[in-house]
Amino acid sequence: MIVYKSTKEQFVKDFMEGCIEDIVKNSVAEKLNKKVGDSEYRSWANSLPMMGMILIGDDIPNTAGIAIEYSIPSTQNRIDFIITGQNDSRQDQAILVELKQWDKANITSKDAIVNTRFSHGNKDTQHPSYQAWSYSMLLKSYNAAVYEGDINLLPCAYLHNYKEDNVIKNEFYSEYLNVAPVFCKDDKVKLKDFIRRYIKFGDTNDIIVQIENGEIRPSKVLADSMVSLIKGNQEFILIDEQKEVFEEAKVLAKKAKTGKKQVLIIEGGPGTGKSVVAINLLVQLTKMGLVSQYVTKNSAPRSVYEAKLTKTMKKTQFSNMFKGSGVFHDTKTNTFDALIVDEAHRLNLKSGMFSNLGENQVKEIINSSLFSVFFIDENQQVTLKDIGSKEEIEKWAYELDASITNRALESQFRCSGSNGYLSWLDNTLAIRDTANIKLDTSEYNFVVYDNPTEMRNIINTLNNEKNSARIVAGYCWKWKTASNSKKWKGLTKEEQSNLFDIEFPEYDFQMRWNLKEDGMLWLLKENSINEVGCIHTCQGLELEHIAVIIGDDFIVREGEVIIQPEKHPGADKAIQTWRKIVEEDPIDGRAKVEEVIKNTYRTLMTRGSKSCHIYCTDQETRNYFKTLLI
Repeated sequence: MIVYKSTKEQFVKDFMEGCIEDIVKNSVAEKLNKKVGDSEYRSWANSLPMMGMILIGDDIPNTAGIAIEYSIPSTQNRIDFIITGQNDSRQDQAILVELKQWDKANITSKDAIVNTRFSHGNKDTQHPSYQAWSYSMLLKSYNAAVYEGDINLLPCAYLHNYKEDNVIKNEFYSEYLNVAPVFCKDDKVKLKDFIRRYIKFGDTNDIIVQIENGEIRPSKVLADSMVSLIKGNQEFILIDEQKEVFEEAKVLAKKAKTGKKQVLIIEGGPGTGKSVVAINLLVQLTKMGLVSQYVTKNSAPRSVYEAKLTKTMKKTQFSNMFKGSGVFHDTKTNTFDALIVDEAHRLNLKSGMFSNLGENQVKEIINSSLFSVFFIDENQQVTLKDIGSKEEIEKWAYELDASITNRALESQFRCSGSNGYLSWLDNTLAIRDTANIKLDTSEYNFVVYDNPTEMRNIINTLNNEKNSARIVAGYCWKWKTASNSKKWKGLTKEEQSNLFDIEFPEYDFQMRWNLKEDGMLWLLKENSINEVGCIHTCQGLELEHIAVIIGDDFIVREGEVIIQPEKHPGADKAIQTWRKIVEEDPIDGRAKVEEVIKNTYRTLMTRGSKSCHIYCTDQETRNYFKTLLI
């Protein structure tokens, strides 16, 4: 989103007239629908005139482009200041400037992290060079206009109140200073020379608009990057709090190795990068010589990563790095240096096929490791057996005398980076009340269909692009085609070929649940576009486009959401015991059952980075969703 865009000449005029901060404030309110706080307004009032002073003069072309508070597509990140133009060779250039009002900072032992004063005291934060560089890498990695259009990005930072010392330009940060130089209070001439070196001619190609309109690929599928990640060639750049949490985890891992047991709880919603941080940690802690494992209750992420590894490496070489959460019930205390638990909200009380092993998976994981990391989103608990919660983790951490650290990942990079979509979804599914009553489909592509066959055709077309579109459904249909089902085994091959799980005869729609032989690799199989996935084969992973069939377990009557667990087949283990739970506790038990079904649809409907398509079996429910779109 372009908040402020002009030529250098116009920007200098706005600055000289003393109105630049008000122009930006009004534009942020109008275009981002965001209330500007006093602190942010003061930062513009203090920093933008300093850039104006740098740009005054004819040695920087008047037709150079200026953008302020540029919102990186598909993220919640904004670049403070951008200068665009062309160099001597007429190549498009964009200088990205991170502006800071700091006047002092302290070195830390964490990579790319400094400690400085904020309004509520000192805290660790990213080094400005790293921040500027990470934003440039975000654009280089995800914006087709940049990497296909040969737009050269030049990140830097300007700390206009900072008197140079041996901190902000310390050798410890040289890796980032070399790719994104820092300019301090007394470096005005150096900054101007830096700009002049790369901006010799004005912006005749509307570079900012090119970037704004560039095709965005919000994230890479984690599974596709596992080979390079495991080799230590970090595929994903960690952005903002992802990097801060990652560095904090490394420090805690070292502390746990030499001192007290440590537990790190990281909360984050869909698309905030929990798995990105988890896999990076697995790679980094292993490189540090620590015995580490990546742990999930749901086997889909583990299966996908291991399958990808077999393309270039022997599976046995790495399979022990990926474990299910039920294998630690008989593990000795502190066997591992680090256990990294992704999707920790899915942890169960007991382990084993019959839930008869161990005592508590949370307790057993903390007991088994010097350092335990739990990535959690309590709104993604999707079975009645899921016990993973912040409260549960803290209880056992105290019990086992571990130090507890709580952190959060808030910026999300899925669903076109739209936090508004997530809030709208929570409100629409009656998970929690939010102010997001309507969804602007220009911000995130959400489509409701009256015909499931039409939806399937659209998904098939989208899948032709990158094999990154799938159909999933709530569990309202029996798995008749399971290869081990009695019904399937009793049929001839011809009869089997005519058997389907999910059918809508009036629309000539017949599909099957995902093949059992594909197991948790369903998401990777090219022919899986012809099958319907479920919560267990897609949770923790993402696609570009997701289509969701909402069954009769979720209906709406006169605007009220009604949950009908009785519409689930008896074999559904997610809520198999729901009747007993409701009988024992009619109020809280019923609420828990409804929460699980709502969370399931919430999770399914947040798998798509670019779009979500839905078909509801109930007509009134379809109409309900349609009325909430603009």
